[in-house]
Amino acid sequence: MAIDKLKPAISKRRERFVDNVAVPWFFPGYLHCLVAALCCIVRIMRQVTQLHKLYDSLQKKHGAPLLRPIYGAGCIDSPAAMFVFMNPTGRNISSHPDWGGLRAPWVGTRHVWDIFNELNLINTSLYDAIKLKQQWDVRFTNLVYKDIESKSIFITNLAKCTQLDARPLNNGVFRDYLDLMYQEIEMINPKKIITFGNQVSSVLLKKNISVSGYSGATCERLSVGGATYCVYPTHYPVGQGRRNMPLAIQRIREILR
Repeated sequence: MAIDKLKPAISKRRERFVDNVAVPWFFPGYLHCLVAALCCIVRIMRQVTQLHKLYDSLQKKHGAPLLRPIYGAGCIDSPAAMFVFMNPTGRNISSHPDWGGLRAPWVGTRHVWDIFNELNLINTSLYDAIKLKQQWDVRFTNLVYKDIESKSIFITNLAKCTQLDARPLNNGVFRDYLDLMYQEIEMINPKKIITFGNQVSSVLLKKNISVSGYSGATCERLSVGGATYCVYPTHYPVGQGRRNMPLAIQRIREILR
């Protein structure tokens, strides 16, 4: 896919962004303040919205036709850590066409939030509600991701294309998202990047990675847009990798110290 043809000319747009809301350059200063104030009131969650149309196009190429892509969400102002998972499935209810709220990773699921609870990266009362809740709604999703934002965490998938189930994707699909992943990293500027699983880690770093070879806070280096980031390959903690959750938790504790 010719990503360059779809890539928005962000640097050339004569707009200012206030909480990802485009404000025309000719607006007087007091209107910018008003927009900022309104954003503080109505903002649900911060996402890299400039990339969403590109993800939408790739969903048509790689994803289930009746589902929507899932975008990254959380803190986008140099978060303490970016968590990079594989790709979403239809179990994420925000991938459904009739969903009217935030489309974000792991909405409507339960097990993955165990790792956030163990790492004190989610409010205990929210975690308890997740374990009991039969069906997420838009308001609850907003509360969860507002809390994730407050913990200085950004959650994303390397491939945003939603599949009907947890079928494996070949490396070619992940590589189609690689340039966009680098853009996402550059825009968000995370202090640390935690990649889950051998496949995601290998594709992102463009080298063969075995997560079992990493312990403590050892990392790889990734250069993106003139900056160098520490990338921490980590065991995949959900699905068939759930048995590895204790190993993932132990490593992430070391990384976030």
